[in-house]
Amino acid sequence: MSGKMNIFYSALMLTGVNLLLRLVGTSFQVYLSGRIGAAGIGLLQLTMSVGSLAMVAGMGGIRTATMYLTAEELGRGRKNSVTWVLSGCCLYSILFSGTVAFGLYTFAPWLAENWIGDVQTIPSLRLFAAFLPVVCLCGVMSGYFTAAERIGTLAAVEVGEQLASMVMTMGALVLWAGNDPGRACLSVVLGSALGACLTLCCLGLLRLGERPETGPRIPVRQRLAETALPLALADDLRTGITTAENLMVPKRLALCTAVENPLAAFGLVSGMVFPVIMFPAAILFGLNELLIPELARCSAAGQTRRIRYLVRRSLRVTLVYGLTFCGLLYLLADELCMGLYGNWDAAKSIRLYGLLVPMLYCDAVTDAMTKGLGQQKVCVRYNIITSAMDVAFLYLLLPNYGMKGYFFSFLITHLINFLLSLRRLLKITGLRIPFHTPVLATSGCLFAVFAAGRLPSPILRSGAYLALLGSILFLCRAWRREDLHWLMGLIKRKDLTKR
Repeated sequence: MSGKMNIFYSALMLTGVNLLLRLVGTSFQVYLSGRIGAAGIGLLQLTMSVGSLAMVAGMGGIRTATMYLTAEELGRGRKNSVTWVLSGCCLYSILFSGTVAFGLYTFAPWLAENWIGDVQTIPSLRLFAAFLPVVCLCGVMSGYFTAAERIGTLAAVEVGEQLASMVMTMGALVLWAGNDPGRACLSVVLGSALGACLTLCCLGLLRLGERPETGPRIPVRQRLAETALPLALADDLRTGITTAENLMVPKRLALCTAVENPLAAFGLVSGMVFPVIMFPAAILFGLNELLIPELARCSAAGQTRRIRYLVRRSLRVTLVYGLTFCGLLYLLADELCMGLYGNWDAAKSIRLYGLLVPMLYCDAVTDAMTKGLGQQKVCVRYNIITSAMDVAFLYLLLPNYGMKGYFFSFLITHLINFLLSLRRLLKITGLRIPFHTPVLATSGCLFAVFAAGRLPSPILRSGAYLALLGSILFLCRAWRREDLHWLMGLIKRKDLTKR
C-alpha cells in the first residue's frame, strides 16, 4: 500500500479510536450517574446543553468547512494553497468563537438562573467561555488533518487528549467535587478545556513540522463563507433547538401529573439511555469523518462512478449494522441497564429507543454524505423544518403525555429529516434503492428478535439472533456475497474501494 491509507483502512483506524473514546465517555457517564444520581445527571445535561450551544455557535461550521476546502485543494492538486485555506479558517474561527465566548461569559449569571435554573453552574459556564476559542481552533486543525489523510496522527492526539481530560476530570471529582452537582459540572468543563489546550499545541506543532510550502495567494473568503455559513446556520439551529428542548422538557414535564420527578425522567433518557444506544455508532463516526472529504475530493475530480460506489456501499453497510445492534439492544436491555445503572426503567427506555437505531445510524451517514457533496444549504432547510416541528410537538405533548410525547416527537422529526436527506442524496447521485430490500431486512430483524427473545440465556439470545438475522439478510440480499469478497480483500490488503 501507499503511505496514505485508503478510506476504509482510515475508517478502521478512526473506528478503534471512536470506540475507545466512546467507551471512556460512557464509563464516565455511568460513574457520574452513580455519584450524583439521575437528577444530578439531568442538571449536568442542561449545563452541557448550554455549553454545547455556545461551542457550536463559536465553531460556526468551521471544522467541516476546513475539511471540505482542504479536500478540494488537494483533489485539484494544489497542495501549496492549503496554507491560505488554514489561515482563513483560523481567522474565521477566532472571530466567531471570540464573540460567542464574550457573550457567554457576560450572560452566564442570567443563563444559569433563567435557563438552567441553578446558579451553581455560573463558574462552569464562565470557564467554558474562557477556553472556547481554543476548542474551536482545535476543530480547524482536526478538520485539516482529516482531509489531509493524517488519520493515524490525529487518532493518537485525540486519544491523548481524552486520556488527559479523564485524568484531570477524575482528579477534580475525587479530590474536590465530591457529590456536589455544581462542582461536578465544573470538573467536567475543566478537564475538557485542559485537554483541548493539549490537542491544539500538539496539532499546531505537527503542522509546523510539515514545513508547509506556501503558493500564490488564493481567494478564500467567499468560498469559506459559502461553505461555513450555511453549516453554521444549520448547526446553530439544530443545537439551539436541542438546547431549547432540553431546557423546556423538565418544565413542561412538570405539568404532567404522571411524572413524579421531571429532571430525573429527562436525565434517565438523555444521560443514561442515549449514551448506550449511540455507543455502537462510534464505528460509524469514523466513516463519517472520512466520507465528507473523500466525497468532496471525488466531486472536485468528477469521479461520479466512485461517488455512487461509496454512497451505495455506505448505506447498505450502515443498514445492516443498525439492524444488528437494534436487535441486540432490545434483547440485552435488562442485562445492560442493571449492570451499568441498576435501573429497570432505563432498560424499558432502551428497548423503546433502540427500535430507532437503524434509522438514526443511517441518518448520520446520509447527513455526512450530503454535506460531502456540497449540499449544506439543503441541510439547513431540512433542519429548520424538523426543528420547528420538534419544538411544537414537545410543547404540546409533554404536559398531557409525558415521556411518551417526548418519544413520539423524537420519532417523527428524525424520520422526516432522514427521508428528506436520503431523497436529496439519491437525487444528486442518480442512485436508486430497491426499497423492498430494507423492508424485508427490517421485517427479518423483527422476526429474529421475536424468535431469539424466547431463549432464557443472554448468550443464547444473542447467538440465535445473529444467526437468524445473518441468514435472513443473505436471503433478502441486503448482505451479499460480494460484500464478503470485499471484506476478504481488505483482509488481504487489496484496495477494493477505487471503483
